[in-house]
Amino acid sequence: MFRSNPGPDRRLVSLLDAASFEAEQYRRLRHQLEELRARNGVRTIAMTSAVAGDGKTLTSVNLAVTLARSSGAKVLLIDMDLRRPAVANALGISVRHGGFGGALESTRGSLADYVQSVPKSALAVVPSVVTRADTYELLSGPRFVQLIDEARSQYDFVVLDTPPVIPVPDTTLIHRHVDGYMVVVSANSTPRKLLGEALNLLTPAAVLGLVFNRDDRPLYGYYRGHYRQYFRNYIRAMNQGTPA
Repeated sequence: MFRSNPGPDRRLVSLLDAASFEAEQYRRLRHQLEELRARNGVRTIAMTSAVAGDGKTLTSVNLAVTLARSSGAKVLLIDMDLRRPAVANALGISVRHGGFGGALESTRGSLADYVQSVPKSALAVVPSVVTRADTYELLSGPRFVQLIDEARSQYDFVVLDTPPVIPVPDTTLIHRHVDGYMVVVSANSTPRKLLGEALNLLTPAAVLGLVFNRDDRPLYGYYRGHYRQYFRNYIRAMNQGTPA
């Protein structure tokens, strides 16, 4: 068992403050992905970034929680960053059986043996711990394909929190088994040159879109002050199943 955590990260707005302006931006992203699924069958999404520190894990969790709020939707979040896993810590949960790394290292058993529930959410998750095995071999082997195929057959959306593109090859190894990449960009922080390099490594056709994180433009403050009650009324109506 991995060490227990005190609780979810306060920046998980989709889980802790669904009425916020920030959570509304994840609902916009959810809508776009639902449209992509309807038009092009996009269901398995790899979340990544050019470099570490751009907020991809918090973005992955917030997006997955938001997707899981859709009525009847089955959504699975997998921590595929086997070198620096962070999903369990963000959610404040313990990892069972070594998580996704343990599933990859095992020669038998199904993905369901490693799936955990997220408190106060309909989201299912397979977290992970740091693996000592060769990640290249794990992600290029038949066991990975088996587990991803199992996930695709059982869930409407599968969100993979993958490592940054430039430091390690893990994210590009799996391109044949995902429907596309969402690249998290830290506003005013991610170097444009490194972002361009990351997009070239992924190939433009594989990129579903960019998610700009930590944008501190005045628009945020404006909506926060004037429309806070609107968002709360919207969430209340959504929970009651009536129009806002």
